[in-house]
Amino acid sequence: MKTAKNYKFWFATGSQDLYGDECLQKVAEHSKIIVNELNKSGILPYEVVWKPTLITNEVIRKTFNDANADEECAGVITWMHTFSPAKSWILGLQEYRKPLLHLHTQFNEEIPYDTIDMDFMNENQSAHGDREYGHIVSRMGIVRKVVVGHWAAKEVQEKIASWMRTAVGVMESSHIRVMRIADNMRNVAVTEGDKVEAQIRFGWEIDAYPVNEIAEAVQAVGKGDVDALVEEYYSKYQILLEGRDPEEFKKHVAVQAQIEIGFERFLEEKNYQAIVTHFGDLGALQQLPGLAIQRLMEKGYGFGGEGDWKTAAMVRLMKIMTTGKKDAKGTSFMEDYTYNLVPGKEGILEAHMLEVCPTIADGPISIKVNPLSMGDREDPARLVFTSKTGPAIATSLIDLGDRFRLIINDVDCKKTEKEMPKLPVATAFWTPQPDLATGAEAWILAGGAHHTAFSYDITAEQMGDWAEAMGIEAVYIDKDTQIRNFKNELKWNSMYYKLNR
Repeated sequence: MKTAKNYKFWFATGSQDLYGDECLQKVAEHSKIIVNELNKSGILPYEVVWKPTLITNEVIRKTFNDANADEECAGVITWMHTFSPAKSWILGLQEYRKPLLHLHTQFNEEIPYDTIDMDFMNENQSAHGDREYGHIVSRMGIVRKVVVGHWAAKEVQEKIASWMRTAVGVMESSHIRVMRIADNMRNVAVTEGDKVEAQIRFGWEIDAYPVNEIAEAVQAVGKGDVDALVEEYYSKYQILLEGRDPEEFKKHVAVQAQIEIGFERFLEEKNYQAIVTHFGDLGALQQLPGLAIQRLMEKGYGFGGEGDWKTAAMVRLMKIMTTGKKDAKGTSFMEDYTYNLVPGKEGILEAHMLEVCPTIADGPISIKVNPLSMGDREDPARLVFTSKTGPAIATSLIDLGDRFRLIINDVDCKKTEKEMPKLPVATAFWTPQPDLATGAEAWILAGGAHHTAFSYDITAEQMGDWAEAMGIEAVYIDKDTQIRNFKNELKWNSMYYKLNR
């Protein structure tokens, strides 16, 4: 999946001219070495671009405004090699509009005990300069990420890499457009929300289309294109007839192929990156989109069931943030279904009627055709599999009326004890941290939805950083969660946002 731009990150080093040209030459030399080594590390997902040393108000302001204007610049990494008077940064920071990282590092890893003198101290005083700079950023109330440690350390580079993905998520958020096919499921609260406020806050465009307008795009797909895609399905996935006539089975699969092609063409033509459907309003569609939506998610589109545009946008956002990630395990729309409450084996069985993304699959993926009680259409084809195991996060973006809240839960994915041969949908099974009882209680107290945007490849920290950049509340449910403290946190957050509206 490709993002809209070939993003890069600028590296801006702060200093001053009190220590002479030789010092400034070393500052520039050191920052160039750091940039080159970061780019050679193989850890960072995006290129770092060196910028000349910033020592005056005018140069700082111009650099930040140039960053604003450069469509490929997704953020600026700042570092104060020497002392840099922070008032020089005020105008530039005031006008800057993109993600900001403060790298609190220094060129040398160790104090040169045998040779250190005052010239060295003046030249290498990040411990001094970064505090001056950090003060003004805090005083101005600017959201930024702070990473501390030696620039060559793997853990520091991994933190920078992690922030880069969040920064790209921040930049791409304003490019997310969600196509709503029909409307939300009737009488359901959690899939509703303020679409205007979402566009103001996140940059998302959420538009509705009559279902038959997209159904016409599906009907316009030629038989040759459908047959070619069906052949791709049959070569890629296991076919589980389960007693159905092979030709009849294939006709059902062909309906999903036609939906996939028609939906994708419509989305591309109208420039949308996420889509929602509603089983209660299918118009001229022969089946509820199942396999088709699963394949579109695999290609990078966001999706939300029953008109859930917030989750659709979040799935798209999280897929953007994981683009190109090595050994990625997958990101998907998901729904809480049913519990296992056996002591020591607690967990939540996750699925949906049809639409779970195959990027999270572990092992073979099969096609099944089975009846579906919702939708009043013919039996839909769907991909069936079980998910990978390991740590992941489940997120829920909710509208509380006066603000958005992002709930982020660390979960541990595992296999069920037994197979479920009669369940014709893709599934995941996880235990929320710190345990099922605490995790579920905290989720409900926070107002979390039954739909989630789920990923193995993003951390809670990354999503929290995104929420902070968006200016919304984030609450974490993890190994350290205690209900008494969690309730207090929700109360404090409520009071804070009421005072700062």
